[in-house]
Amino acid sequence: MTNIRLLLVSFSFLAAFQLSTYAQDNTDPLFLNRDLTVKPSDNFFQYVNGGWFKNNPIPGDASSNGIFKTIRDTINSQIKRVCEESASELNAPLGSSKQMIGDMYRSGMDTDKLETLGISPLLPEMKRIDEVTDIKSLMKEFARLRKIGVDLPFGVYVGQDEKNSAKYVMSFYQGGLSLGEKEYYLSSDENNKMIRDEFVKHTGAIFKLAGINENMSASNADVIMRMETEMAGYSRALEDLRDPEKNYNKMTLKQFNELIPSVNMDEMLTDLGVSGVDTVIVGQPEFYTGLEKSLNRFGIDDWKAYAKNNLLNAYASYLSKAFVDEDFNFFSTILYGVKEQKPRWKKIVDQTNGSLGDLVGQVYVADYLPAGTKDKLLEIGNAIKTVYAERIKKVDWMSDVTKTKALAKLSKVYMKVGYPDKWKDMSSIRIEAGDYIGNIMRITSWRYNYRIEKYGKPVDRTEWGMEPQTYNAYYSSSNNEIVVPTCNIIVPGFEGRLPDDAVLYGIVGGSTFGHEITHGFDDEGSKFDEYGNLNEWWTKEDRKKFEEKTKKIVAQFSEFKVDSLHVNGSATQGENIADLGGVVMGLEAFKKTSQYKNNIMVAGMTPTQRYFMAYAYAWMENQRKQSLVRLIMTDVHAPEEFRVLGPLSNSTEFYKAFNIKKGDRMWRSEDKRVEIW
Repeated sequence: MTNIRLLLVSFSFLAAFQLSTYAQDNTDPLFLNRDLTVKPSDNFFQYVNGGWFKNNPIPGDASSNGIFKTIRDTINSQIKRVCEESASELNAPLGSSKQMIGDMYRSGMDTDKLETLGISPLLPEMKRIDEVTDIKSLMKEFARLRKIGVDLPFGVYVGQDEKNSAKYVMSFYQGGLSLGEKEYYLSSDENNKMIRDEFVKHTGAIFKLAGINENMSASNADVIMRMETEMAGYSRALEDLRDPEKNYNKMTLKQFNELIPSVNMDEMLTDLGVSGVDTVIVGQPEFYTGLEKSLNRFGIDDWKAYAKNNLLNAYASYLSKAFVDEDFNFFSTILYGVKEQKPRWKKIVDQTNGSLGDLVGQVYVADYLPAGTKDKLLEIGNAIKTVYAERIKKVDWMSDVTKTKALAKLSKVYMKVGYPDKWKDMSSIRIEAGDYIGNIMRITSWRYNYRIEKYGKPVDRTEWGMEPQTYNAYYSSSNNEIVVPTCNIIVPGFEGRLPDDAVLYGIVGGSTFGHEITHGFDDEGSKFDEYGNLNEWWTKEDRKKFEEKTKKIVAQFSEFKVDSLHVNGSATQGENIADLGGVVMGLEAFKKTSQYKNNIMVAGMTPTQRYFMAYAYAWMENQRKQSLVRLIMTDVHAPEEFRVLGPLSNSTEFYKAFNIKKGDRMWRSEDKRVEIW
């Protein structure tokens, strides 16, 4: 792949004479990336990005290639330098960032030691599982395993109470599925049958590598498939997990225990590190009713095999080469179509960054970001909030009563941008250069305790859920906040020059700030008030009108498909609503810039054309077929191509900019177009 350098851009408005140089410069990425064999009126995503895809095929060690990988590769190369420089300082003070980052990186790169150790780092945990004799001791062992990152047959976490966001609460939800989604177990199509067969083979192979004889390994694999298939049968579908009201069931601990009497939940919580729990939130009560039956239908040896499998799946990628290869074959090649493994340094950079993200983030911010980055992100975020208020006031389907409340919620959307003012103190974690698996376990245990110890304490609304070097963003309903890490300021392809405002507002404005703020008003986020509480603040009439519009979004995206597999329009509707709102708000904010007002052409494109092209560029991602199928099966996001085609097919201004006419593939009749905000 061509090595595309990335520029950390400043957001100053460009003078007209600066912009005019773009018209004479054919190195502009939006100009170069086009596929001129595709008409913009037929497939705008391919028109904007197809040329780049042709010149940059998906590498063998990746499931996709595009703007996300390009940016992440650049960030990872910077983090690699952080890791290598830290690892070179052998006398760094114990507990310092350099010591922890350096020793974590060195421990992961010591493959000779990992080969020598083989399965031995997990043998103490395997022995503890062997000593289980009944459901009570099984649950005690599950609690121990959970602290080191091993999945239970159900989910449990400490988080904000959705109806009282100032309080932390214990929540329980469905879980237990290695493949992540129930349809993998229950669907009769040939692809899912193949995946089930491969999963059984993989499970048997992992047991054999762990030293279990062939017959027992095969028997364990078969019973685990039966157990997980049964759990899938009483699990809710992906789209049903998105209704916050139906997935909020507060009950006393006694009431919860009546759903699953074989487990003493008071003892279980004590073993998990929490005491004094009187009420819990149970996301899917029917799952626990079903799990009670499964706990007694399958024997204790079956559940011990299940626990061992979860342990092996959690740690296989950190062990010797044989385990790493087997784990990669199923979870990367079979499920995502990835053909070859990443170089070792990339894996360990990813792991070090993922494990010690706050420590790496502090160095990243200090060494790789120019001053003023945070202020520039806030500028564009505030511009989006301003136009959002203007749009809410103008919508014709919402009553004045609900508009007033919507504006109040918007005004309280808190924007965390750039990087946190306060970093997590991770200095108590013991990191050793010669103990990779031990490091993983201790970091995982620290993170578990960090979260579980929040129970009973005041909610810290200043805390970040992402590091500044994470190229992503999110909206939190419970905090009514958006979080946009500082690396979102990176725009590929603008070497040695500033991108124009159309690019700025298409990528950072529309697909990031506009998208995330709209999550506060999508089908799920709109059920939370300005304080982050699950509380219906709409009039019944306004909610009904809103749902009539969102039904159209569901129908539109359900038409998109990869081969014969349709996008799940219900499961993805929140993201699709956010994309539609984002592209609208980004454009409205862009209209206030001098580039738009003065109708300045750049690289032969009008301001509006360039804005929409930048929006499509923001989603420039080419995925393997297996990866697309996995995305549709398990993710609430639609494939990137449809995240461009869907919202733009609803935009009258897009139609005008590219002369989209009836009969074109991008055309959607006016009665089927959706405008919400």
